[in-house]
Amino acid sequence: MISITEKTLQDLQFPTVLETISAGCNTDIGKEKALQITPFRDKETLMQSLMQTSEYVSSFQNNNAIPNHGFDAITHEIKFLAIEDSFLEVGSFRKIANLSSTTNFLLNFLRKFDDYYPNLNARASRVELTKDIITAIDAIVDKYGEIKDNASPALASIRQNMNLVRGKVNQSFGVALTQYNGLGYLDDIKESFVQNRRVLAVLAMYRRKVKGSILGSSKTGSIAYIEPEATLKYSRELANLEYEEKEEITRILKNLSNVIRPFLPLLVEYQDFLSDIDVVAGKAKYANRINGILPTITEERRLFFREAYHPILYLNNKEKKEITHPQTIELKQENRIIVISGPNAGGKTISLKTVGLLQLMLQSGILIPVHERSETFLFDRILTDIGDNQSIENHLSTYSYRLKNMNYFLKKCNKKTMFLIDEFGTGSDPELGGALAEIFLEEFYHREAFGIITTHYSNLKILANELPFATNANMMFDEKSLEPMYKLALGQAGSSFTFEVAQKNGIPFGLINRAKKKIEVGKVRFDKTIATLQKERSKLEKTSLNLKEEETRAREESKKMENINTRIQQKLESYQELYDSNQKIIYIGQKIDDISEKYFNNKNKKELIGEFLKIVEIENSKRKKATPKEVKAKVEKQKEIIAEVQVKVEEIRQEKKEKKLKPVVEKPKPILKVGDRVRMLDGRSIGSIDSIEKNKATVNYGIFTSKVSLDELELVEAAKK
Repeated sequence: MISITEKTLQDLQFPTVLETISAGCNTDIGKEKALQITPFRDKETLMQSLMQTSEYVSSFQNNNAIPNHGFDAITHEIKFLAIEDSFLEVGSFRKIANLSSTTNFLLNFLRKFDDYYPNLNARASRVELTKDIITAIDAIVDKYGEIKDNASPALASIRQNMNLVRGKVNQSFGVALTQYNGLGYLDDIKESFVQNRRVLAVLAMYRRKVKGSILGSSKTGSIAYIEPEATLKYSRELANLEYEEKEEITRILKNLSNVIRPFLPLLVEYQDFLSDIDVVAGKAKYANRINGILPTITEERRLFFREAYHPILYLNNKEKKEITHPQTIELKQENRIIVISGPNAGGKTISLKTVGLLQLMLQSGILIPVHERSETFLFDRILTDIGDNQSIENHLSTYSYRLKNMNYFLKKCNKKTMFLIDEFGTGSDPELGGALAEIFLEEFYHREAFGIITTHYSNLKILANELPFATNANMMFDEKSLEPMYKLALGQAGSSFTFEVAQKNGIPFGLINRAKKKIEVGKVRFDKTIATLQKERSKLEKTSLNLKEEETRAREESKKMENINTRIQQKLESYQELYDSNQKIIYIGQKIDDISEKYFNNKNKKELIGEFLKIVEIENSKRKKATPKEVKAKVEKQKEIIAEVQVKVEEIRQEKKEKKLKPVVEKPKPILKVGDRVRMLDGRSIGSIDSIEKNKATVNYGIFTSKVSLDELELVEAAKK
């Protein structure tokens, strides 16, 4: 049973992640649900959730994109339908129909593409697919949310009569308008509408001469608005019909509400399903932004996050166009506690929070930004003690609060727990607080819990070194500039660089020396040793990077050479073909020359033709039948090769010509002497000459010496006199 407290969620800034996911949801219910995400209590439902999000992410790349699943919430309608004898307004039915239609379409889509979205379809298959709701509503309500004329025979009759009466109203009004306008009783505007009824705009002085009902007047009183007497009778009839229409619509809506009411649980399910898919979509959009994936989840006790990013930091830095440095962290049974040390502002807390937040996200069904070869298992509990924990409400100091927290840790800590403690042991006397922190750490260790702590305390670094299944780690710093490299290095404790950082920030050297004398010599030496080791590691890291770059360059060069080699081989083959073709032509030419010589001597035409035909037949027997297209292609290729060869031959001729014109002047070879820095003509290594005997020199390369002929050496730098 997974149990993670609200404090842990806050410590790891989990609500910030949920706010970003919520912003990616389309519906209000989806947004609200996203903010309520918490770690799953069992592995099966967690895996379903993770796979659903992973499938939705894949829909962004494939051709079968998941269709729109947005909807207008029907929470108000669900409440109303639950009350007996209540009825919904016509607009509410349109919302219900749209919700049903969207759900049905999505259910059919997921059923059709089950191969692509098996887990989303498994969620969808729990929802009943029915067209009864849509059919019932569509029979009554049109797509604009209005009651259809044929919703009932009575309504159809009423509306037909209303149209007839409206026609009579307009006809009678038209007659009155023409009559009184001809008499000059009307204002320029002639007519208007009052209380949704058509009226004549009569000049006030003629109001008694117009028969009808005065329904109002203009602001100035110069115009009286009169409904003509002939129209009045039909207006009353129309008002009665409108009342009947309203009554009939109420009856129809009550009836439709009773038809839809049995589907109430299904409508609740529909809204729940679409809002769940909306949350999955929000998580998928978030995964896309942070490059989140689903790592392997194992039963083996191993957490291995390779190239892990802190998602909140990654998105903030991306917005500012700044670099975020990934971390690689591994916890396993043989290495279950990591103690991270090193100076402040080096990224210790971020590294600790990255592991905690990513594990928390994963156990809440959210994909995480790690390398695809990462893996982890599921913890029952994640315990955190991060940041300034001074409790004003409980009047507790930082240290008292932390002790209270440690007491809670001791009660809950076991082999299925991960604990994360920032600045372990602080808040009290370094000696006493450090000793107590050491005991806590030993206790967590013996309970086989997994954990990461950050500290400046030397005794905790030493303890991590002594415990076989714990390890030190440090945040790397540049040894020259003392600038943080934001890279976690496992296997070695980090120096706090206390005095080095103080010196860099301009604290006088004399004061730093006095401070050093105030503390134990052993501690300074210990910290200095760690600092030196850290600098060495930093150098090795840089060398390793340089070697990797060199290796990459060498690979690229090798690839280039392979390509060049292939091209040269192809050219050689083309030139060989051209050479063979030319040799063949020369051979035929020689044959024809021999026949010509023979004919010149004996003048025998028959023999000449016979010999000539023989040559032609021999050559034709070697030919293969080719299409005109193939012949054309062969000729074009041959032309290209000949043109290329001519260019190359011309270049060689030009070079030979220039060599003939320019006399070659050889530079005198320098005389080598002892102390000169030299290298072999075909080598790269540089050494210095220790001695020269006859025509051989002894060259010292630092690690070894070698005897080399003077003719095989070239001068790099002459010895200083």
